[in-house]
Amino acid sequence: MSSVPHTPFEPPPPGFGDYLVFVDESGDHELSKIDPQYPVFVLLFCVIRKEDYVTQVCPSLQRFKFEFWGHDEIVLHEHEIRKPHGHFLLLLQKTLRDRFLAGLSEQMKKLPATVVAVVIDKPAYVSRYHKPVSPYDYAMETGLERVFRHLEGLGQDGKVTPVIVERRGRREDDELELAFRRVCDGTNALRKALPFELVMIPKASNSTGLQLTDLMARPVGIHHLRPNQPNHAYEIIQTKIRRSPEGKIEGWGLKCLP
Repeated sequence: MSSVPHTPFEPPPPGFGDYLVFVDESGDHELSKIDPQYPVFVLLFCVIRKEDYVTQVCPSLQRFKFEFWGHDEIVLHEHEIRKPHGHFLLLLQKTLRDRFLAGLSEQMKKLPATVVAVVIDKPAYVSRYHKPVSPYDYAMETGLERVFRHLEGLGQDGKVTPVIVERRGRREDDELELAFRRVCDGTNALRKALPFELVMIPKASNSTGLQLTDLMARPVGIHHLRPNQPNHAYEIIQTKIRRSPEGKIEGWGLKCLP
């Protein structure tokens, strides 16, 4: 039986862009009751070229999962890795945990992605503004503007780009969609419509892109809270953050408020 020849990734049809955008958060956007242990809200956007996603990112993470579970149906969550339970109890064995974390670091180092992160320091945010807008709304607008500018620089202006997020509940999903539509319809600093398509998927979905994005959001928040604390994950993530031509990340790929 002859082997099937390798077929290169087919380019998208006219109108669709060449990239995917995955979005995840760390912390909550509640302002009336702020967690003193983690008083920040982070919204992180991960931009990956579709061809890289299909040919490199997904197969690489699948092989990584095979090594530890023998299958690829495990959904990676930062919280369950940090505080192992369920399928992640194996990480209580130091030898396995060390090997797992080293392998995960390699996955992140090799990830061909550009990151945009918005960090809101909630106590400072509340004290600065008399009637602050929802942190989620602000972060969504600020992040999408920077993602659009990045894609525009890659020749994607006018092409439809999916923005993929997890569902969180009917009320939260409705609020998210409203904020997203408002920004994309032109209520943004650019004063123009943004060609993004919102794709909302169930929390249990085995989305490679969302799992990798989930792993990045909290380390960014921890770095903001404790910048002098060793943070190996952030050291890797910062190499992916969108930069100015001079190499600046503040305001380009990392927006902190206030």
